[in-house]
Amino acid sequence: MTNGSRTRVLVIGGSSEIGVAIVRRLASEQPVQPYLLGRDRARLDVALAGLERAGCQGGAVDLLDAADLDSHGETIARAFESTGGFDLVILAVGVLGAQRGLDADPREAAEVMHVDFAGCGSLLLHSMRRLRAQQARGTIVVLSSVAAERPRSGHAVYGAAKAGLDALAQGLADATAATGPRVLVVRPGFVATRMTEGLPRAPFTTTADAVAEATVHGLHGNAQTVWVPGKLRLIFALLRHLPRPLYRRLPL
Repeated sequence: MTNGSRTRVLVIGGSSEIGVAIVRRLASEQPVQPYLLGRDRARLDVALAGLERAGCQGGAVDLLDAADLDSHGETIARAFESTGGFDLVILAVGVLGAQRGLDADPREAAEVMHVDFAGCGSLLLHSMRRLRAQQARGTIVVLSSVAAERPRSGHAVYGAAKAGLDALAQGLADATAATGPRVLVVRPGFVATRMTEGLPRAPFTTTADAVAEATVHGLHGNAQTVWVPGKLRLIFALLRHLPRPLYRRLPL
């Protein structure tokens, strides 16, 4: 469903560098009308202004707190009703924290799990129900992580939360394969963004623009899961089956 010739895109986590990069990449090949949801209106306004400079038109922003599950239904409904629906939803919400695992602040660890799994899972369910109600085949992109494939000791909390979201997205994708909406799960490795600023770079570090390019390529095809960079698919196919005594020795 489009508004005239425009592709309507809802970005949940609207100031996310990856989410914005995906919209900007889409706008390089087709007219896009963005709708950005997030906690910080100032950041949303800056993101929207950047997208307008990239050629997007008719954009809007609204406030959303991923941690406030009770508000999700109303906020998602308002977004869909104000635009008449969306062709594409990008779920780009996420917080990174509790890097010390068992020694992390319990409140910080709980926040990571609450936002990255419970909050994102709630937003995924509400968005997919709205897409299904459109009676048109929309698509939702879920930004997961390679950490979801096999959580590492240094990122146990974040990896576990992403694993939960990834599993939910994959399961819902199977449930709606015949009728829609389509679900595309994107698993980037370490992405150099504001969220990861100051952290040591991991092997195969990538960029928001590279994730956007791979995501758009996946949208044009029949992909169900996209890895960025693509070689991580093969690497984790091996790591997934590595015995735990060996896996825990790796500098990951």
